[in-house]
Amino acid sequence: MFARVCLIIIYLSSICLNSIAQLHPLYTYQQLSDVYYSHEKDSLKKAWQCPDIYPAKATQKKFREIWDDRTDFIITAIEKQNYVYEADVYNYLLGIVNQIAVANPGLFAQQPLLLLDRSASPNAYATGGNILAVNLGLVHFSQSREELALAIAHELSHNILNHPENAMKERAEWLSSDEYKNSLKNVLNSKYGRFSRLKEILENYSFSRSRHQRYHESDADSLAIILLKNCHIGFNAEYFLHLDSADIQYRQPLQKPLADYFTAYGLTANTDWMQVHSKGLSTKKYSFSDTSGIDDSLKTHPDCEERYKATLAGSDKNATVTPIPANVYNKATKMLIWNMFDDMQLTTCLYRILQEKDKGNKDEWYDFMMYNIFAGLYYNDKELHRFNAIGIIPKEYISKDYYQLQTMLEQMPAENLQQYCATLQNAGFWASCTTDEKDLKKFITGLAAESSNADKARRNSANDFINNNSTSMYCEFAAQFKKN
Repeated sequence: MFARVCLIIIYLSSICLNSIAQLHPLYTYQQLSDVYYSHEKDSLKKAWQCPDIYPAKATQKKFREIWDDRTDFIITAIEKQNYVYEADVYNYLLGIVNQIAVANPGLFAQQPLLLLDRSASPNAYATGGNILAVNLGLVHFSQSREELALAIAHELSHNILNHPENAMKERAEWLSSDEYKNSLKNVLNSKYGRFSRLKEILENYSFSRSRHQRYHESDADSLAIILLKNCHIGFNAEYFLHLDSADIQYRQPLQKPLADYFTAYGLTANTDWMQVHSKGLSTKKYSFSDTSGIDDSLKTHPDCEERYKATLAGSDKNATVTPIPANVYNKATKMLIWNMFDDMQLTTCLYRILQEKDKGNKDEWYDFMMYNIFAGLYYNDKELHRFNAIGIIPKEYISKDYYQLQTMLEQMPAENLQQYCATLQNAGFWASCTTDEKDLKKFITGLAAESSNADKARRNSANDFINNNSTSMYCEFAAQFKKN
């Protein structure tokens, strides 16, 4: 009886949480990395001083250039707002990092600096210098805390084993070597076959690095398993098989015909917009019958089946599997969808929303984003940027449904786009939207308004939105027009 009462309480609580979900922002404008991590940015410049390790001046100079490039990469990413701080997602990841570090004190001289990357790619990366970055896409992709912990432990292992620093040394030594210089001279002195000679140099270097990287991957996998076992986080080699499906997000078909998703809003999606025509994107007669032989080019860690076989003996198939908390998953999903919209990757953004609806997600924030997408597309159409805003993905990586959506967004007549916007402007979901979301609607609605002084009007509107909603994460979108 007690358990049943608890379940009822949890169920009622979830209803209440869903009803007030719109009242809580994901993060503030000031939690984007250019502001939030400004101190870390300054610290990196001081802390990452290139060590003098080579007596040869040419090699040391090249090593310093590569070293500084790494520093510039992180600093530039911070300045471009590639990272964000959101308390729930960040602290969840930090809890995993801390659990690993505390259980392996001899391997962590200091606390790793964790960065939350806004990328939708299911990935994490180590840059050396005790920095670990985890993508929002990895949080969304991972099926359990244990699977997420494996990816984190793997990247921490790269830092512990000094793989990033060793890779920089290897590159500096090669680029300053007599072999490399002589090879380039031979290419420049050759009257014929320059391209093939240069290609051979690059292929040999790439092969060497690829072989080197595969060796590093195995080392990092082995150490990651040790790290996890020391802190009692279960490991299952099958996590690598799941990683093997990391690039199929847009190959997954929708559960309903595409037009049905728009009917729910009182919108008519003409199937003719989704069909092959004589001009434009839809003229390409793609075949979607078989994608089983396609290489997984979006994965940064290939050979997942080999990694599975190599680590199978270390699996604990009876280990506890811990679901990622719903609030962490939902916030990560919303943030990556918002980031797609802000980058004007409108088809991927819309397809993600439709996939969430397939899961039964009734959060009206996704309806709010549906309006933003069509209003954004209408604006880009008037600016003659519609094709860029659609964000075409090659046929190898998409399902038939995704292709139909791309084609639809390309071929919808402008007057129908305008009608979509007008219908969604008056939809019932706006009643539950926050003030900044309603203000963003006004701002986006006004973007495509014809005016003899449009640029100035848009700058003024952007300023008004930011002044009235100074902490809103949506300021990021408005700020683009403030600068223009």
